[in-house]
Amino acid sequence: MRGPYDLSLVEGSITTPHDMARIQKIRRASKFLVAIGACATAGGIQALRNFTQVEKYIPLVYARPEYIHTLEKSSPIAGQVAVDFELRGCPINKTQLLELVSAFLQGRRPNIHPYSVCWECKMRGNICVMVAHGIPCLGPVTHAGCGALCPTYHRGCYGCFGPKETPNPASLSARLRVLGVPEDDLVRLYRTFNAEAEPFRQESTVHE
Repeated sequence: MRGPYDLSLVEGSITTPHDMARIQKIRRASKFLVAIGACATAGGIQALRNFTQVEKYIPLVYARPEYIHTLEKSSPIAGQVAVDFELRGCPINKTQLLELVSAFLQGRRPNIHPYSVCWECKMRGNICVMVAHGIPCLGPVTHAGCGALCPTYHRGCYGCFGPKETPNPASLSARLRVLGVPEDDLVRLYRTFNAEAEPFRQESTVHE
């Protein structure tokens, strides 16, 4: 691997020994390292295996499991090396990406707002799907960036951009219980694209 690099953008979670060695090399060769996307910032869908024993599933998926070399858990980039910034989303927001690159070129911190999807709903004039229609929605605890795509089409937020700063998932879960969401569904609600993000991971375990 050549270098050095002023800015490295890294996608994907750390799931294999090869991933581990490679991200360490990238970190050493980079002045700044930014994790982009849900896999890089929160382990991604593959982090669902962290809630079980991956060894049980390898023989069910692969014809020659002896060739599979994987780590016990799937982890975000920041779980293995120092990260200078995390850009969330599945997928990421291209406007946020341009702002991020521009900020590092100019030597300043990226101006990416920490508010929730609810703010984006208000900006679009959306009626709250949870209040008006009783639809379960992770918008109050999810980082903005999607433009409130799902609520705009009368669906609840799936949490694609991960937890916002200082979320309160316990309070949201209490409200979702009032709407009749069972415990099993609460677990699944928090375990999607950002299952290993700490606030979502902790809240999901409460409902097991």
